[in-house]
Amino acid sequence: MTQPTAIRRVRGRRPRLLDLFCCQGGASKGYDDAGFDVTGVDIAPQPRYPYAFVQADAIAYVLAHGAEFDFIHASPPCQHDSECQRLQSNVHPDLIAPTRAALETTGRPWVIENVRGALPKLRDPVMLCGPMFHLATYRHRFFETGGGFTLPQPGHAEHRVPQAKMGRPIPPGHYGQFVGNFSGVDHARHVMGVPWMNRDGIRECIPPAYARWIGTHARYSLRAKAVAA
Repeated sequence: MTQPTAIRRVRGRRPRLLDLFCCQGGASKGYDDAGFDVTGVDIAPQPRYPYAFVQADAIAYVLAHGAEFDFIHASPPCQHDSECQRLQSNVHPDLIAPTRAALETTGRPWVIENVRGALPKLRDPVMLCGPMFHLATYRHRFFETGGGFTLPQPGHAEHRVPQAKMGRPIPPGHYGQFVGNFSGVDHARHVMGVPWMNRDGIRECIPPAYARWIGTHARYSLRAKAVAA
């Protein structure tokens, strides 16, 4: 394993967060809110991404530079494990295992995020759901942790509010399901907390509230390790 460079703690310095496969920056916004200095990496241009950005292959980048960061978040493309893509017979690469292998070389704490369809490949993931953060959408996402970092599993209340059908307008009293070619982009921006995103970004992202919660736990963990050292 590559030995990580020691990161000197400077009073007042925000810890550095690497967001791999960042897309338009839903996770990045949450980590910024939690107090991280965020850099995103994606293989495609991301003109809507609101933080420092590097256009590159995410796995190659983390192998070369991951040890320079305090914490790493990775959201390998979920299309391989998406029900919608399977129904359409679309083929996409499965990058969870290669991403994990690359993260494990860095010596840094990390999180891998993905969808329900990827559960068989994720190791003891924590599940997050919108109402845990007072969001009017369910959007289950699963988070595997590594590099010495762990997360508690929050309580998951029963889904009592009905959910609109996939891609359909949201009836009164329902939660939105912002996937596919959904309608109501402005409403989705408000619900998810991503006012800078377009439809493409919204249907791919995690709500920033999820990453803020993870980032808060990550900050506690980093501080505890710094004190122990």
